[in-house]
Amino acid sequence: MNVPSELVGCEVRRTSFDYQVRLSLVDQPDPADEPRVDAELVLETSFVLRDVEGVSHELEPGSGAALAPVLALFGQRVTEVAVPEGGTLAVVFDGGAELRVGPDRQYESWWLTGHGVEPILVGPDA
Repeated sequence: MNVPSELVGCEVRRTSFDYQVRLSLVDQPDPADEPRVDAELVLETSFVLRDVEGVSHELEPGSGAALAPVLALFGQRVTEVAVPEGGTLAVVFDGGAELRVGPDRQYESWWLTGHGVEPILVGPDA
């Protein structure tokens, strides 16, 4: 599986959640220019977010206020991206937070789409 290294340098410009968790990731060094990357990362299954204090939060899309730790990613920049094993995505942010989501046996677990990135969909067959 391709590693979406284009995300390195992107800033989290928007977080939103319902039964999915969505991060809008944008790299636009000069506001007068078109963004190098304008992507959306969508998480559809459980994931782990280690916050800047090092506390791990096991989170589930659709769990309402329990997803509040995701809000702390707003304004953070991606410093590292890896897909170390069978569809697991690991994203490290400049504040020290890390998001990790693995494949799900029954459902699509995460996907990435947008300008400047190759689309990726991780489903049960990843």
